[in-house]
Amino acid sequence: MVRRDPISLYPGSAHVYRGDCCVRVHCGLRARNQGLPGQVTRAIVLVMETNGKSPEPVHTGTATQDWTEASADPTYRAAVVDLLGALAYGELSAFERLAEDAKLAPTLADKAQLASMAAAEFQHFAQLRDRLAVIDAEPTEAMEPFAAALDEFHRQTAPSDWLEGLIKAYVGDSIAADFYREVATRLDSDTRALVLGVLDDSGHSSFAVEKVRAAIEEDPRVGGRLALWARRLMGEALSQAQRVVADRDALSTMLVGGLADGFDLAEVGRMFSRITEAHTKRMAALGLAA
Repeated sequence: MVRRDPISLYPGSAHVYRGDCCVRVHCGLRARNQGLPGQVTRAIVLVMETNGKSPEPVHTGTATQDWTEASADPTYRAAVVDLLGALAYGELSAFERLAEDAKLAPTLADKAQLASMAAAEFQHFAQLRDRLAVIDAEPTEAMEPFAAALDEFHRQTAPSDWLEGLIKAYVGDSIAADFYREVATRLDSDTRALVLGVLDDSGHSSFAVEKVRAAIEEDPRVGGRLALWARRLMGEALSQAQRVVADRDALSTMLVGGLADGFDLAEVGRMFSRITEAHTKRMAALGLAA
């Protein structure tokens, strides 16, 4: 049987039993009872399997409501404030990092491109900050719980050169964006539109791919070092995503409230599998082994 108790995510593993079938959640998660309110309105996302095509989410529950309807649930409102706070600090950090990385740019044109991307990230931050104020949440207080973890992530993954900075902007930020897009499927329509809007890549992808592939073509030995760096970013980013969810009860309740009959850990496992698959495709675009 699937557990109906409220849970959060922690490193480890879990098995989910449904009838005679056991699914192992292989993304490093386990359930722990948190004693959270049992009657929480949750978004329900059903996945429609079509002939060989990518699954398409069908929004029901909270995901069909607007903010006015959905925010009547205090647990949901707290989860959204957490989500927007984490995103806002992430965008502010991205602005700071890109502005700093611009100093490593080998040409004036590259410096200008990174500066432009940094400006876009700050605009995203401003949208999130303003939205928090509109829903009567103090932006600084909403960001504060996530500052230490994100600062530590960036400290541990500080690039040593221009190319590592590009890989981090492309791979690391994309993994975080994939995670937030997954969460967005469980949001009310107003919040979902905002989140998806601020997750635009601001020109990261094509710029990073072009520069990294050119560097590898010029010196193939660079590829091995950058592949190792990207793998490290992958591990750190997924660990960060799990910590973000695990440390905030309301956010974890919303994330794993995937099916009407209880918390579906198998869907959480599939979510992290999709994130991993997207990472593999991005590595291939760079000409690197995942």
